[in-house]
Amino acid sequence: MRNNSFAGDDNITLLAKGVVLKGEIHVEGTVRIDGRLDGEIQTKGQVIIGEDGLVQGSITAGTIVSSGRIKAKVTASERVQLLKTATLIGEVLTPVLIMEEGAKLQGETDMGVTAWSDELPKLPGSVHDLSAHRVKQVVVLDKESGGDAHR
Repeated sequence: MRNNSFAGDDNITLLAKGVVLKGEIHVEGTVRIDGRLDGEIQTKGQVIIGEDGLVQGSITAGTIVSSGRIKAKVTASERVQLLKTATLIGEVLTPVLIMEEGAKLQGETDMGVTAWSDELPKLPGSVHDLSAHRVKQVVVLDKESGGDAHR
């Protein structure tokens, strides 16, 4: 028996190409948008926007993968991935943002960084900090000036 599930998820909501929906989608599993949504998507699962997909409004999900167009506030608890044909205009809140060459993003991004430590991280034991070693002076002998040393 053939398994037709997408990414191992049995709960898939599909908005097909040519379909326009104005409203809200609240589900637990995967949402795939190949049509147009003017409104809101909320899921703990994955939102996939196909090349022909367009979402205007807001998206809240675990993972968002887009090869289509988004004009929205995007919030992902795991990651946002923009494939090469994707365009995203809006605000992005996610700990991981992945963009393929060719993807377009205009807006504001927040990856959860509020400050950084002034102290540099310690290197693992097998890695050595070369800047800690003193550089030895090199003496260059100039052949034309009779062996005079230059530093």
